[in-house]
Order: sequence, then structure tokens, then C-alpha cells
Amino acid sequence: MTTTVLDQSLPRTGRPGAAAREATRAFLARAAHLRAPAEDGSMDDVLLVVAELVANAIQHTGGPSSLHLELLDDAVDVRVTDTSPRPPEPRTPHTDGTGGWGWFMIQRLATHIRIRPAAGGGKIICAELPW
Repeated sequence: MTTTVLDQSLPRTGRPGAAAREATRAFLARAAHLRAPAEDGSMDDVLLVVAELVANAIQHTGGPSSLHLELLDDAVDVRVTDTSPRPPEPRTPHTDGTGGWGWFMIQRLATHIRIRPAAGGGKIICAELPW
């Protein structure tokens, strides 16, 4: 049975970012088989947002995180749950490669962003991207 939902735990150890990207690629291949993306770059946009949200969860929180992807009528819903209740804090972007661009990129690519408390503590960052 083909599914249009992915739920994956991402532990802090090992290669959680690589695992998230691999799982996202497989999910997007299934989604594209069910319905072609709206734009040529839709797959890349979803991968970028997932990679950034997972990297931030690993870098800025003290515990494991999880990834949820769901194919909606006209979007992919990306949700990353982590253990910190603090919302993302945009930083001034740096051109020297030290970061600060991620949250701005997510805001540019996503059509809707929500941040809500997670059950048991932490937060869920939800971002919808066109599909």
C-alpha cells in the first residue's frame, strides 16, 4: 500500500540529518508517483526545509526530534518536533558561511508556518510547501 504520510523518530546520535533526508526523498518519490508536484523545484524546496529544520533541532535543542511529512491536497506538510519550547530566533545572516540564513529560507519557501507546543514539552514547527 502506498502511503502519503511519514513519521520518523530522529535520535540525537548517529546521522539524524542524513536519515531525515533519505526518508524525505523516499516520501517525495511516493508523493510524486501519486501526484506530480506543482513546480519543478517543489521536491528540492521540501528537502531544503526538512534539512534546515532537522539541523536546527539537532543544533539548538538538547534531545531527540521527530519528522512528520504528509501530502495534502496542494501542499506537503512538514513538521519537526523537538524538546525545546523556545521558538526559532532569526539571526543576522552572514556571508562568511557561519549561518543565519535558514529561518529566512524556510519563511521564503513555505506558504504557511506554525509553531505550537508539543505534548509533553518542546515544540512542533509546521511548514506547508506547495505540491
